[in-house]
Amino acid sequence: MNKSKIEWTDYTLNPVKGLCPMACSYCYARRMYKRFHWDETIREDVSVYDQLDKMNAGSKVFVGSTMELFGEWVTPLMRSNIFHVVEMYPDLTFIFLTKQPQNLPSKFPDNCWVGVSIPRAYDDTVVGHFEAFKRISALGQVSTTVKFISFEPLLESIASEFSFGLETPLNAYGITWLIIGQQTPSSPKTRPQMSWIQDILVAAHNAGDIPVFMKNNLQPLLTGAWSGWKLRQEFPRLTDK
Repeated sequence: MNKSKIEWTDYTLNPVKGLCPMACSYCYARRMYKRFHWDETIREDVSVYDQLDKMNAGSKVFVGSTMELFGEWVTPLMRSNIFHVVEMYPDLTFIFLTKQPQNLPSKFPDNCWVGVSIPRAYDDTVVGHFEAFKRISALGQVSTTVKFISFEPLLESIASEFSFGLETPLNAYGITWLIIGQQTPSSPKTRPQMSWIQDILVAAHNAGDIPVFMKNNLQPLLTGAWSGWKLRQEFPRLTDK
């Protein structure tokens, strides 16, 4: 069993296999399915749960790193099985990340962190549709220990699009952690500007010093005027209930 290369988690767990219908252009898993001609059928793989017995208490487990688990293609029974397993391992932290927050359950077990992925401010398919706000507000309706936003890949200036300030929805909807990263592999066309990242950091500060995790793939951006910066790699501040 190998530890994950994703810096903010210890392990990944994929109990639903197949080609994710979200079809994000930057999805590494989709490229692997196509390259290696893996079985694209969406199906449950309960054998992966055997890995959980080998993990140390306190380990963080990212569930669904290769599949959007809250799309209509994942059956309610599949999701029910996932949460049943989550409750069997209260000493592990299970992390869920989605682009479909409207389908999230209203309450998660206490050992879960739940986030939304926001690469852009607006929906590419609907003119004027402020997708970033829609996802944050949907996450705000969920009861969970940690609510977070993943700005990865950060493909445009997002904070600047909130005329009332990004810190306003961060506070209003109880966001307690932010992740920032660029597309991998990157190119000049997809590389974020440091000013976009700085805007998010300012919003995090104004919202009560929300912890921020800047992924290692941002390190190449720390040149010139930004060369004195260090990557912040903070985790949520947890309180005992």
